[in-house]
Amino acid sequence: MAIKLYGHPFSPAAQRVRACLEEKELQYEFEFVDLSSGQHKKEPFISLNPFGVVPALQDGDLTLFESRAVTQYIAHNYADKGTPLVPKDPKKMAVVTVWLEVESQSFDAAASKISFELVVKPMLGMPVDESVVAAHEEKLASVLDIYESRLCESKYIGGDAYSLADLHHLPVVNSLFRTKIKALFEARPHVSAWCEDILGRPAWQKVVATMKH
Repeated sequence: MAIKLYGHPFSPAAQRVRACLEEKELQYEFEFVDLSSGQHKKEPFISLNPFGVVPALQDGDLTLFESRAVTQYIAHNYADKGTPLVPKDPKKMAVVTVWLEVESQSFDAAASKISFELVVKPMLGMPVDESVVAAHEEKLASVLDIYESRLCESKYIGGDAYSLADLHHLPVVNSLFRTKIKALFEARPHVSAWCEDILGRPAWQKVVATMKH
């Protein structure tokens, strides 16, 4: 049975899973979920994800939701396909796991709030709250200072090889690079080089192409 990913092209969480599927060079079907009509809040989607948010993934008889959990499954279950996204060595995997947590708990906590204000709100015709942007910009700057130190030691955030720890950043970094917040990343040379590297990956560029339809 084919892998099916239910989501919306503009959903950062769905983009995260698509990037992982593309890195793994897996065949999958993308099932469009119309967020504007509330399709994600009713059947049949609500049976796939009871929280009513995209994405959801079906792989045979397995149904998963929560994008970061989905990418972990894909990376481990299809370890022999495409790009290795998780190290086999337990110690290296432990380091990657640390930075997976940093991305979700520290980076995304600040960055996604800014992205919502500067990217999503204008698309919806809503006013931007600059005080929210300023508060989270300060938090993001502190995280990026730590990233700059980390990336002085290794090419990628989780070690010397590209991994899920890098991939998980892609949707929000891509979004923020369309705003004034791009300057925060560019002000830190190692962070800037890392962003250029991961945003330029062919798998991610395939995902970017789907956002233009």
